[in-house]
Amino acid sequence: MDRLDAMQAFVAVADLQGFAPAARKLGLSPSGVTRLIAALEDRLGARLLQRTTRKVALTDVGTRYLERVRRILADVEEAESSAEGERTRPSGRLVVSAPIGFGRLHVSPLMSDYLARYPEVTAELRLTDRMVNLVEDGVDLAVRIGHLPDSTLVARHVGEMRRMVVASDGYLAQRGEPDTPEAIATHDTIQFGAATAAPEWRFVEDGREVRVVCTPRFTTNSADAAIQYAGQGGGLTRVLAYQAAEAIKAGRLRIVLKKFEQPALPIHAVYPTSRLLSAKVRAFIDLVIETDAWHFG
Repeated sequence: MDRLDAMQAFVAVADLQGFAPAARKLGLSPSGVTRLIAALEDRLGARLLQRTTRKVALTDVGTRYLERVRRILADVEEAESSAEGERTRPSGRLVVSAPIGFGRLHVSPLMSDYLARYPEVTAELRLTDRMVNLVEDGVDLAVRIGHLPDSTLVARHVGEMRRMVVASDGYLAQRGEPDTPEAIATHDTIQFGAATAAPEWRFVEDGREVRVVCTPRFTTNSADAAIQYAGQGGGLTRVLAYQAAEAIKAGRLRIVLKKFEQPALPIHAVYPTSRLLSAKVRAFIDLVIETDAWHFG
């Protein structure tokens, strides 16, 4: 048994939920795929798939094994690509997805530098706050802020992002500066994000999480609107560091409760494990790391 062939057959059966469609994809007979899976299970001493007359489902062992096998096959593909000339000059079409605000301020300028450096590449930057499906939407790479629940993606850590509470000097002079998260209850707040009945702001105090329920005077799904109103003395607002950076630098806003902030959120560049890491994608990630500009921790 070729172990890599067996792993590829296992992934195909899991993805397509059947031996026949997996066989068609791999150019093998259904019996050939069945033999590969059986040999793999014998080698592991564990059943990976539950077979019925109507469908094929992963066992618990199979689910855990699938995640590891995807990464192994992606590493093998990357190694083979490197050996075949991965370091050739990037070319072709590169599609990058990023959150709207962060993409406009930080990904778009980097994309300009990237295109100037690699004239054989054409690029598309898609700005959306929706969590896109990279494979279905034809995206080569996505920039994501926060912890990643999707284990089917390969992630490269490229930065960190703080959440911070900010307010104007004028508002703080009038109402006083809160010295603990609980003190927020006596202040006017501006809620940026999804409108909920009782939005919570989360902090860390003495190693424990503290949740403060706010009753905002102003709620908006626009970070720009929240920051503008806060700059005009409207109250406290909690935003991501890059969203408030310009207003802080200009002196319109000031950070409060800094010592109670939660740990910074990671920024990742992600791409599908099922897709070979091409020279154009690798070059984009390398440029992000080289510029070292996405660390807001």
